[in-house]
Amino acid sequence: MNKKLLRYTVGIAILAIVIPVTLTSMITIEEAVNADNPITKKWVGDFGGIPPLDKVKVSDFKPALEMAMADKLSEIEKIANNTEAPTFENTIAALERSGQMYDRVQTMFGIWSTSMNDEEFQKVETEMAPKLSEFDDKIVQNEKLFSRIEQVYNKRESSNLTPEQQRLVWSDYTYFVSAGAKLKGEDKQKMSKINQELASLFTKFGQNLLADESNGMVVIKSEADLAGCSASMKDGYANAAKERKLDGSWVISNTRSSVQPFLTYAENRALREKVWQMFINRGDNGDEHDNNKVITQILNLRKERAKLLGFKNHAEWRLQNSMAKSPERAMELMMSVWPAAIARVKTEVSDMQAMADKEGAKIKIEPWDYRFYAEKVRKEKYDLDNNEVKEYLQLEKLREGMFWVAGELFNFSFTPLNNIPVYQPDVRVWEVKDKTTGKHIGLWYFDAYARKGKRSGAWMNAYRNQQRMDGSITTIVSNNSNFIQGKPGEPVLISWDDATTLFHEFGHALHGLSSNVTYPSLSGTNVVRDYVEFPSQLLEHWLSTPEVLNKFALHYKTGTPMPKSLVDRIEKASTFNEGFSTTEFLSSALVDMKLHTSDQDNIDPDKFEKETLKALNMPSEIVMRHRTPQFAHIFSSDAYSAGYYSYLWADVITADAFSAFTEAGGPYDKKVAASLNNNIFSVGNTIDPEIGFRNFRGRNAETKALMKERGFPVK
Repeated sequence: MNKKLLRYTVGIAILAIVIPVTLTSMITIEEAVNADNPITKKWVGDFGGIPPLDKVKVSDFKPALEMAMADKLSEIEKIANNTEAPTFENTIAALERSGQMYDRVQTMFGIWSTSMNDEEFQKVETEMAPKLSEFDDKIVQNEKLFSRIEQVYNKRESSNLTPEQQRLVWSDYTYFVSAGAKLKGEDKQKMSKINQELASLFTKFGQNLLADESNGMVVIKSEADLAGCSASMKDGYANAAKERKLDGSWVISNTRSSVQPFLTYAENRALREKVWQMFINRGDNGDEHDNNKVITQILNLRKERAKLLGFKNHAEWRLQNSMAKSPERAMELMMSVWPAAIARVKTEVSDMQAMADKEGAKIKIEPWDYRFYAEKVRKEKYDLDNNEVKEYLQLEKLREGMFWVAGELFNFSFTPLNNIPVYQPDVRVWEVKDKTTGKHIGLWYFDAYARKGKRSGAWMNAYRNQQRMDGSITTIVSNNSNFIQGKPGEPVLISWDDATTLFHEFGHALHGLSSNVTYPSLSGTNVVRDYVEFPSQLLEHWLSTPEVLNKFALHYKTGTPMPKSLVDRIEKASTFNEGFSTTEFLSSALVDMKLHTSDQDNIDPDKFEKETLKALNMPSEIVMRHRTPQFAHIFSSDAYSAGYYSYLWADVITADAFSAFTEAGGPYDKKVAASLNNNIFSVGNTIDPEIGFRNFRGRNAETKALMKERGFPVK
């Protein structure tokens, strides 16, 4: 997909959207816009220009978006009405160069949507979402423009184009066709109406979820109710209470980073259930923020759109240009793993039930017990306590570890910068350089901590894509997390799972930083959905390497490295609880695919979810990682819709790719790392991803490595 035409942030809606701005109204709009609006201005300063994030006001967004859309539409009209015969340069390259103001404005808009989303911004977001969608459709449905693109496409193999240019032509053409460029008459109007309605619904879904996550909490008055929780956890919960002016209390907020540690360690079973119920019912409370009706409407509109475009269902439409190619192939992969996953869950539950019985708990294992008793079993089987592990996992030390890995694999160095404007004081910035030559590579922003108005989870953004169309333009990327801050001056300790996620998102950032292509739409992470998670999931493997653990897994009090005995125990327990984690993820992916291949109208999300999981023999002790009413991946945009399976697809590729290192000189083998960079990380979407993987591995990916990695039977 050409991201110059439709942008999104990883994991969230974006709102690529468009307004019916006429060219004749442009002067009026420009006059209405404050001349000093920082959002529309060209980025200036060092490093090819940096976004003036410290100067943004929410009131600037609407006029900035209106001006930027008018500006881009003017450029599009010039391309479409060019009287010269269509060529790559005057059509495809011209499209790449268009909308630079719009790109800058959308970048700012995306940052505020995910990280600074207060009530004032939500009003702007709600108003502009359908207008932005309409704007997108104005471009896609410009018949003169598409005719020119099609003519270049039909002559791409006989026009002396480079392979990268041919790929860009193919990308633009397939995007326009997929988005409805070939529709005629009333069908075009129907398509635009559907897209506008979807944009509004995506925004509503995201805002409903954010409201539940921001406002939901469990307040604890007695420290006795925190029995089992570590001192660092208590500090984080106390800090969350202080932020809400509830001094003397502790607050479990309605986010994964706050909830999961409590479910793992808190001894108070009634409170675990209360916290669990709060978390799994986000968007599903029958109140003003309930997402079920929103989801029903989204599914109906997606179904209508797919049929309008000539597809059987939404999943077929979304997967046509993916690696999987079809829903059937994606389902085949998922169902090849599912039986082994739920079989493993039975064993895990049996072990946990035995533990509870031995303790005289007189309970049946329920979902709010799973993490708690899994931790007890882990400790008994492997003498491994995650609280013990956590004492060696300091956020800042692990960040340094990520930098070190990037240096070893990609020859990058990271230098902190203290004079770069940011949108929030906790955000920090580093310059990335080539270690050998000192050449500037890009900038890396890090927004590590949770706060009100920030979406939950973790993600990567590209503020600017690398390109060299008209001189070298370097990238600006960011990583975003939701860690809970403790006491001032004390290190933030994170779980092994959180550390894995930290490395995962940094993998996305390295994918963007490694980019070395000509055209921005093919740059960095702008690859097909079921390939984009491959580089990020691959980087997770380096967290557990002895080199990282010995250098950067340092005890927060003593500064001593993680002892080898503990490293060995972590390795021995590496496949522990894999049934839970695989089932938790796969159930979400399967429900996603079932929803988007169903021929039902007016689906009741809760009922559909329940019936689908029953048919799949979902273990009652586990819930989906993302239940349908809170599944932002698939309902806050189209980005991951019918595509959540892509994490498993990427896992297959990842496990096989890491085997290339282990079969060679180890995780830091220079020859394999160079091949990884040359064939995967640096090429963006300039080549078919299957070809890129074969160039790296010498063959197509196989599932054996994944099954072995997860401790499942290998056929």
